[in-house]
Amino acid sequence: MNPYEVLGVSENASDEEVKKAYRELVKKYHPDKYVNNPLADLAAEKIKEINLAYDTITKQRANASSSNYSYKSAYNNGDADFSNVVMLINANRLDEAQNELEKMPASSRSAYWYYLMGEISKRRGWYNNARQYYQTAINMDPSNATYRQAYNSMMNNAQTYTYQSNGRGYRGSDNTCDCCTTLLCADCCCECMGGDLIRCC
Repeated sequence: MNPYEVLGVSENASDEEVKKAYRELVKKYHPDKYVNNPLADLAAEKIKEINLAYDTITKQRANASSSNYSYKSAYNNGDADFSNVVMLINANRLDEAQNELEKMPASSRSAYWYYLMGEISKRRGWYNNARQYYQTAINMDPSNATYRQAYNSMMNNAQTYTYQSNGRGYRGSDNTCDCCTTLLCADCCCECMGGDLIRCC
């Protein structure tokens, strides 16, 4: 979709008009307004779309030599169009998406670039990598609510996974030790009462 249509402005709009439209839309779909709301997921997707559109327009205007810079071009003078990468991520074609991102020169790696790398890492379950990419995106653009929401959501999911795994004794040697200690204590109690839970002990 044309990024100008996403923001509801014409391609001839001034930078100030584009920024104003962007801010109004971010305010309208801000995650804080949709806490415990069934439309929260839709609002989050809308915010991603808005951020992508604004990022695309600002990059195009910064790097293009004329006002008729085409949104549909994948690359132009090193300026990246992330729409194809987003499409690949949504289709779960993560290797292709990562390859597209890694082709981009270091000079064009914006906060959104790091955010998308974080999305890819999160989908793969590489939470440490995702955390680092999200954190870099946040450091580069501290006011971006989408980056913070993605970071917080990922951290909550990672902690939940760790908690559940630890609770079931699936992770780490500490859990194995806890299990052995519990069995030995139970065996001692049984022997004190005339029984024997572990015959070898």
